[in-house]
Amino acid sequence: MNYKYIFLICCALVSCKTSEKVVYMQDAFDKRTKTIDVFEGIVVQPKDMLSIVVSSKYPELAQSFNLPLQTYQAGSATTSYGYSHRLLGYMVDLEGNIDFPTLGKLKVVGLTREQLADMIRQKLVRSGLILDAIVTVEFGNFKISVLGEVRSPGTFTLVDDRITILEAISRAGDLTLYGKRDNVLVRREQEGKIAFHRVDLRSKALFDSPVYYLQQNDVVYVQPNNTMIARSRINENRSLNVWISLASFLTSVTILIINLSK
Repeated sequence: MNYKYIFLICCALVSCKTSEKVVYMQDAFDKRTKTIDVFEGIVVQPKDMLSIVVSSKYPELAQSFNLPLQTYQAGSATTSYGYSHRLLGYMVDLEGNIDFPTLGKLKVVGLTREQLADMIRQKLVRSGLILDAIVTVEFGNFKISVLGEVRSPGTFTLVDDRITILEAISRAGDLTLYGKRDNVLVRREQEGKIAFHRVDLRSKALFDSPVYYLQQNDVVYVQPNNTMIARSRINENRSLNVWISLASFLTSVTILIINLSK
């Protein structure tokens, strides 16, 4: 009977230890609030593609400020699935500028979508071009990548420019059991520099991380845990053993043929 109790206690301890490795936000408690920084939106960076639409109750006034729609055929070279339309965008150059109709070159780098839309609207109103202008700005190439020990790694193009690291991992099908939850790496490129940040998904400190909200072109990498690394080494050793066995077999056959030919 004593052995049975000892066995149950050991199982409970092992279960608790396993939970500590895989459960997210373990130190978050019910009904306790946590203040996080307000997300003000990502800012425009060089090489971003911006979709800018100007509207007015007089469409003929706004028409000259809007790029035309591009028509493209969906499907392969041999199979057609119909035609779709997308609005052409403005590519931000390396100096952070775009060339906007009539208004000319505009410095847009470092602005949020809302700030850029307000800047263009004010310029149109102040210049007397469109007094009731409504400007909408969207990112045309906002994407993030999730790699490593997730179920569906890949690059994801987003319509909304607000996404957290948890939402990105969710889009990738969540971590596998072999992913390290305490050391997730985020690579961020900004202002010509690359920075690396590490976050622990098991801790509520995640919400204080500068990469809790992801930015365009962020790369999230989930490292394999020791179990997966050990398994990989075993597979490599198995492959090596196969080649060693094959080489040994060929050597034996060669020696046998030489002996027979004497």
